[in-house]
Amino acid sequence: MSSHREAPQTSQDPVADNTDVYAFVSPDAPDTVTIIANYVPLEAPAGGPNFYAFGDDVLYEIVISNSGKQADIIYQFHFTTTVADPAVFLYNTGPITSLSDSTWNNKQSYDVSVVKGSAAAKKLGSGLACPPCNIGPLSTPNYPSLATAAVHTLATGEKVFAGQRGEAFFVDLGAVFDLADLRPFANLHAGSSLGMSSGVNTLASSNVHTIALQIPKTMLTVDGSNPTKAASPKSVIGVYASAKRQKTRVYNHAQGIIGNSGPYTQVSRLGMPLFNEVLVGLGQKDLWNSADPFSDSQFAANVAFPGLAALLPTLYPNVFPHLAALNAKLKAKPPAKQRADLLAIFLTGIPTGIVPGFQNNTGTTQADLLRLNMAIPPSTSPNPAGLVAGDAAGFPNGRRLEDDIVTIELRALAGVTYALVDKTYTPDAAAAKVTDGATGAGINLLSSFPYMPTPYDGYYTPSATSSGATTGGGPSAAASSTSSGPTPSGAPQTGGGGAAGLGDRTPLTVGAAALGAAGAASAIAAGRHLTKRVPAGAGGPNGASHANGASHANGASPPALGSARPAQPDDNTGPHPETEG
Repeated sequence: MSSHREAPQTSQDPVADNTDVYAFVSPDAPDTVTIIANYVPLEAPAGGPNFYAFGDDVLYEIVISNSGKQADIIYQFHFTTTVADPAVFLYNTGPITSLSDSTWNNKQSYDVSVVKGSAAAKKLGSGLACPPCNIGPLSTPNYPSLATAAVHTLATGEKVFAGQRGEAFFVDLGAVFDLADLRPFANLHAGSSLGMSSGVNTLASSNVHTIALQIPKTMLTVDGSNPTKAASPKSVIGVYASAKRQKTRVYNHAQGIIGNSGPYTQVSRLGMPLFNEVLVGLGQKDLWNSADPFSDSQFAANVAFPGLAALLPTLYPNVFPHLAALNAKLKAKPPAKQRADLLAIFLTGIPTGIVPGFQNNTGTTQADLLRLNMAIPPSTSPNPAGLVAGDAAGFPNGRRLEDDIVTIELRALAGVTYALVDKTYTPDAAAAKVTDGATGAGINLLSSFPYMPTPYDGYYTPSATSSGATTGGGPSAAASSTSSGPTPSGAPQTGGGGAAGLGDRTPLTVGAAALGAAGAASAIAAGRHLTKRVPAGAGGPNGASHANGASHANGASPPALGSARPAQPDDNTGPHPETEG
């Protein structure tokens, strides 16, 4: 997962576990930037009686750097839980129809402050209401209205939201951590006797807790200007999010409570997706979480010669011969002479001159930041493959909710991007095809802030019907009827993956004869639908299509990083927008 349970300590501290960070120019408000930080991984929708919440004892931060050298703007969030009647064991004692209902027994609110440079923290909002968790049709009968009411506009112009949302990240976690046994390539894996199949979105139908900010661009640039020139360093910001705890924790046995005191110290952080998850060794993961991102040069060796890139040729014999030769060539060199492409993508941003018309470089200071060039407008047809497919508004230019970051980073590790810094290198044919196969099918993004999907509720998840699911919220008279009974419009999506649509797939041929001198090219061509994205829940009970269909690659090699091509209809396989409220 991007950063879910990625380190020993955060795996035991979910309320402080920063799972994902997103930063993008707002598609419906392009004079603003939206930053989303998610926490509390793998929330089960049926999470009662103690439903999920932010930690009252955790300091949450969203950090922006416009200098590339330090944290320049820090938004801080402190949460407070108020139990109306401690004698009642229930989260609610009746339907919750507004954020002030007395039937909601366990409300959570928050204060938000901003720190700019060395100035003292300035409070921007106090007692801002969070929405409740999405419990079910009787407890939260009109959940979208509760979420809409929890969007607050601050006096300084920012919009803010904090509360439960549906998970937007998609990954085949079970396959990736089973020795990278990627289902679309499983028959080529050295240790696998499995056949090729579609990827499975392991995170489908789970929830997270989201902090979202929508900030005018002029509040983010170093001089207050409106960024309009993509070549200007002033147009680029770096973003990360963190969670901090006080250094001293005391267990009060007599009262059954925990007390905290002392200064706050960082226990979790995240900028680029999968950094700590995939690039940092197990013995350094907790150190990485506690470290200041601007000291990340200490982790540069992990980026310059990543373990997964070294393993791929062994796990997939004869499939990545060019990568194997590159690894052998670079292994003994110092980090600065190894994977310069990855050092740029993950630690400094891509400089001018590598990708025509694009840069998101923040200078020479190596830091795990999600770098966004704010002068690049949002795409009207977002391509989940992002910059590698010619969509400069997508990852690694910031990160949108629909971006397929697992596939993009797998291909970068497999050598696709190394050709940008060494023109003599030819990536393996398979490098442009490798994917975990998971899709955003069934994830219904909102068309406006906070964009994250409506959370899945506990009554309808998992669905008790055979007809699939819809968008979340509450029962509807428009629900269709099946042999298992009606599926209300409040039922969730089931997510992508599974074996649907495999009838048209030709399994890749195994063996040296098939791979031969052409590497994996002939085998890939034989399995033309290798990375075809098969939607789940299309044409759901509410009559709407919940996914757009086919592979963003559609069996063909994507162009090199930065080469332009028009967006294809079947590129839109990621989550798609719907309207909440």
